[in-house]
Amino acid sequence: MASSNSVEVAVVGAGVVGLATALQLAAEGREVMLVDPNEPGSGASFGNAGTLAEYACLPVGNPGVLRALPKLLFDADSPFSLRWTALFHLAPWLIRFVRQSLPAATHANAVAMAGLLADALPAWEEMAAEAGAGDLLRRNGCLYLYRRPGDLARGASSRSLRAEFGVDQALLNPREVADLEPGLPAVEGGGLFFPQSMNLTDPRTMMARLLGAATAKGAVLRRGEINGLSADAEGVTLSGPGLSVRAKKVVIAAGAFSRPLAAQAGDGIPLETERGYHLEFPTSAPLLTRPVCPVDLGFYMTPMDGRLRVAGTVELGRQASPPNPRRLALLDRGVRQFFPALGQPSSKWLGFRPSLPDSRPVIGPSRGNPNVIYAFGHGHLGLTLAPITARMVADVVAGRRLNSERLAPFSAGRF
Repeated sequence: MASSNSVEVAVVGAGVVGLATALQLAAEGREVMLVDPNEPGSGASFGNAGTLAEYACLPVGNPGVLRALPKLLFDADSPFSLRWTALFHLAPWLIRFVRQSLPAATHANAVAMAGLLADALPAWEEMAAEAGAGDLLRRNGCLYLYRRPGDLARGASSRSLRAEFGVDQALLNPREVADLEPGLPAVEGGGLFFPQSMNLTDPRTMMARLLGAATAKGAVLRRGEINGLSADAEGVTLSGPGLSVRAKKVVIAAGAFSRPLAAQAGDGIPLETERGYHLEFPTSAPLLTRPVCPVDLGFYMTPMDGRLRVAGTVELGRQASPPNPRRLALLDRGVRQFFPALGQPSSKWLGFRPSLPDSRPVIGPSRGNPNVIYAFGHGHLGLTLAPITARMVADVVAGRRLNSERLAPFSAGRF
């Protein structure tokens, strides 16, 4: 028989967005229950590159990607790949993605994301301080690496777009790159430095601190799977194997697993899965002093406590498909171009990013019932945008007036 619970706000999903939301709501005095079948923060919130990328306003779908899309999709070793067994399933999403990659749509999506990202780093500093986790933030910036002059030239439009939104970025010549990261081999194209960017030294520990802070303020964690949602004028009933929760309001923050619940709330959200991979290599001393992204390879190398994490690339495919060894091999070959003496990886990971065709998350109430609130679809920016999303959700829960221009680009109604 299912155990029944009644709560003011139920947050479905205990990734970084759910944890940040639970912490924000509990800090405002809300009665909060987090529900997740897995260990909190154990999915993409743990396995990401650890970067807080306030500069990342350029959507995944853009004219440059659109021009290169045929080559990218047909090259199994490209930074952007497709599992062809999922092509029929992904076709509607890909059509939307192509439309969102046209110049006008790209610019509109970048405008929306730049506005959301503008206060991301101060929000993270405040949240980390509240969670007693300021020691896990490193403030050394982030480096894009242009290994060849052609990489530098191809990045011109992206740099121009970031400059339009006031992103702090600085072009470096090859000598300046060497001075900044002496452990890297020489490059011909130079680099692009984002001096304000931050990163986490240990994502798993950060997730544990956020959970601890939320529960210390009264939030409750329930382990269980939610696969049923029924909303009415008085509230929302959530159900799953052995579990039933009645809440006045529900926040759907289940990342790549959010689509079925949104559909039950009456919203057809074109959410698909990007399969993300990482490798970790133990290091006795840091090989880098900040995250470094060789732009032609499409992954990040991030120094973390006692290890180097290599994470990134895009693989479109279904969640049920097994790990793709070619993607892990691609990361392994790539990092050895910079650090050939690395030993064998100490861990290999596959996780799922929630991806929308326009690279904008869904934040705000369901069209069908205001008691269901969405906070998912952040793609590569879930870590970066978690505290900003949590604040917006808390405003919706409290009925505080939100600037409609700020919320509208992320509404479920845009689909």
